[in-house]
Order: sequence, then C-alpha cells, then structure tokens
Amino acid sequence: MEQLLENFSLDLFVKQTILFLLIIFLMVKFAWKPIMNALNEREEGIQGALDAAKKAKLDMQNLQADNEKLLKEARAERESMLKEAREMKTKMIDDAKAEAKVEADKMVSQAQAAIEAERKSAIADLKGQVAALSVEIAEKVVKSELTNKGKQLELVDEMLGNATLN
Repeated sequence: MEQLLENFSLDLFVKQTILFLLIIFLMVKFAWKPIMNALNEREEGIQGALDAAKKAKLDMQNLQADNEKLLKEARAERESMLKEAREMKTKMIDDAKAEAKVEADKMVSQAQAAIEAERKSAIADLKGQVAALSVEIAEKVVKSELTNKGKQLELVDEMLGNATLN
C-alpha cells in the first residue's frame, strides 16, 4: 500500500476521474436510454407473452367447455334419434302385425266362404244323386210291380182307396 501512495499522482487521478465521469455521462446520455428501452421492450414482450398465454389458456378452457357441451348435445341428439328409431321400428312391427292379422282374417273368411259354397254344392250334388238314384230305384220297383197283372190291379185298387173325392 505504501508503494501505491508513493506512486500516486494527483494529476493522473483527476484525469482518470474526469474521463470516468465523462464515460458515465456519455453512457447515460447515449447508451442508457437504448439499454433501458430494450429492457422495457423485453419486459413488455415477456408480459405480453404471459398475457397471451393466459388468454390462450382461457380460450382453451372455453373451447373445452364448448366441446363438452357440444359432445353432450350430440350424445343427447343421438339418444333421441335412437329412441325415435326404436319407436318407429315398434310402430312398423305393430302395423305389419295388424295388417297381417287383417289379411289372415280376410283369408280365413274367404276360405270359410269357399268351404261353405263347396259344402252347399256337395249337398246339392248329393241331393241330385240321391234323387236320381231314388227315381231309378222307384222305376225298377214300379217295373217289377207292374210286370205282374195281378199286382197292377191291386195297386190301382189301393190308389183308388187312398184317393178321396173332393
């Protein structure tokens, strides 16, 4: 330290102090504002980025809420459509059953009418056959009865006896 004091020059000290103050003045005058502006701009940029990130986060939350809402609406609409489709299916099945029942009843009644017509036709045919057979039998009986003269006279007497005069 003594050596420093021995080599100390007041003139050099004053010059260095003036130069130092001049450098500080020049720095404040020309460099301080741009440095401070750059720092302020950087701080504002960082703050803007943070604000944008917060806004983006809020937007994402809003989008998620909207997506959830849309998803719930889509699910509700899908359920509604499925329910409507089930109801339509049930209605179509019921309508088809009712139509089939009506058609079956119609076919049964037509079949019953056809059976009744066939039965009447068969009865009429049977009556005709019975009548023809009866006439044929009567013819044979009458022929056999009328071939004998004695039997013919008896038959005429019997018929006259049964006949009443008006």
